[in-house]
Amino acid sequence: MDKIFNAITVEEKKSGEFFQSIKEKNTHHLPEGDLLIRVKYSSLNYKDSLSYSGNKGVTKKYPHTPGIDAMGVIEVSKTKKFNEGDKVIVTGYDLGMNTPGGFGEYISVPKSWVTLLPNNLDDNESMILGTAGITAGLCINAILEKHKIKGKKAVVTGSTGGVGCIAVMLLANLGARVTAITGKINSKDFLHSIGAKEVLSRNDYLNSIKKPMSKGTWDMAIDVAGGEMLAGLIASMKYGGTITSCGIVDSPSFASSVFPFILRGISLVGIDSAEVSINKKAEIWNNFANHWKLDGIENISKNVDMRGMMKEINTILEGKQIGRIVLKHK
Repeated sequence: MDKIFNAITVEEKKSGEFFQSIKEKNTHHLPEGDLLIRVKYSSLNYKDSLSYSGNKGVTKKYPHTPGIDAMGVIEVSKTKKFNEGDKVIVTGYDLGMNTPGGFGEYISVPKSWVTLLPNNLDDNESMILGTAGITAGLCINAILEKHKIKGKKAVVTGSTGGVGCIAVMLLANLGARVTAITGKINSKDFLHSIGAKEVLSRNDYLNSIKKPMSKGTWDMAIDVAGGEMLAGLIASMKYGGTITSCGIVDSPSFASSVFPFILRGISLVGIDSAEVSINKKAEIWNNFANHWKLDGIENISKNVDMRGMMKEINTILEGKQIGRIVLKHK
């Protein structure tokens, strides 16, 4: 039976401008999928803000509902893999990009995008993590393939954002000595409270770097910035250090040298959380539900309704977001 529901909707005017509002939708108009899911929670990611703003590199056709993350309950299942009533998580793939996303109260998706919510992870907690948590978790896995983490020196850029603050918490939980680099120097107390031993100003750090090689400082790095920041990290890793690159907050381009790679044997590992296999995502979710469990994770998040989410999108576009924003549907 068709259902009427509310969704944050972005429309394109003939003038080329974009207009955002909360509109009533009908599940009949959702794409054909194996599963109809009533969304309970979603969360805000930078990609959502781009879709919301009319970025055709993210979303090709409008009207559209953003939201690359969703946690909810299956109401209709056309597959034996999942049952009606199952609690599930969907992150990435095409959700919220060209497929109506979690900023609506219902989504319709293929079974290959969906994984069960682990027993030891609650509904809200899963979306505090969301794509940001999956990304941070994939970075940690890539580092663990090359290093032990306990007792090592780690650095996280963009540390007040979603990926950054979860990475700080997780690295600290696993026993690393974490340095957080941020452009929001007033957030020092926040970063110390979630596990950072040291907080550096972005500008002060960049001014201290000597290229092509600076003093070897860190064993591992999680970088969401790219650009000049990534170039600085490459110059300042210890011998055998590993950098995971998962964002372009600063710039998609960077200028560097081969010297740190061939003289210090460092590694630069690219991380993608959107198209990674559903089995790998399930593994990360189960890690967060068990040996990666983050006590106090609710302290880095704020719950909002649809109108509140629309305000928060403007905050992330202005580069002022701290922590995670979770959309709670009625």
